[in-house]
Amino acid sequence: MRRRPIVLAVPLLLLPFALRAQGLSALSEREAGNGIRGALEKGAIAAVQLLGRPDGFLANPQVRIPLPEAMQQLAGILSAIGFRQQLEELEVSMNRAAEAAVPMAKNLLVQAVRNMSVSDAKRILTGGETSATEFFAEKTRVPLTGTFLPVVHQATAKVGVVERYERVSKKAQGLGFYRPQDPTVDHYVTRKALDGLFFTIGEEEKKIRRDPVGSGSALLRKVFGALR
Repeated sequence: MRRRPIVLAVPLLLLPFALRAQGLSALSEREAGNGIRGALEKGAIAAVQLLGRPDGFLANPQVRIPLPEAMQQLAGILSAIGFRQQLEELEVSMNRAAEAAVPMAKNLLVQAVRNMSVSDAKRILTGGETSATEFFAEKTRVPLTGTFLPVVHQATAKVGVVERYERVSKKAQGLGFYRPQDPTVDHYVTRKALDGLFFTIGEEEKKIRRDPVGSGSALLRKVFGALR
């Protein structure tokens, strides 16, 4: 009996993984780095445009800045003794401050993206849906906080956040229950504004990873398309 020759082939179930690896290996470090930068820059600009406008924070439940948690716990008591309106005005004004401050951070975010090292580009590329954003936040959040804080301070001063916060905060602290987590209201708004900004950049990164063709960039299609 004539035996059939043994054919060495990639099992069908493993074919997608083999093609995926082949696609990634075909990418140069420069292409991978530029792809990550392109995704982050595109996501950062889109996030700034979404958040840095009227109701960008206030009308978006995913990023809306609430009253500080400890103050929320006292909201019922404060409202009962006549501070309901002040609480509502405080929450609105904090979100307005974030909306006013975010556009001023655009150039800082874009510059941080462009200065990003490409040494971990392929590792980031093959990570989770927001691995690039997480890496970006890890490397830039501290310097961005330092630069963002005075911008937020200018915005909070314009809309009267500090005065409202201090009025409500002093009353709450006088009740013996409230202890602020952040040194000032500016620190709180800055922290929450950056949380919202990085969250939104992450959502934009997900869109690019899921639909690189729809990004409109040939490089992003090539880099992120290699993962599909």
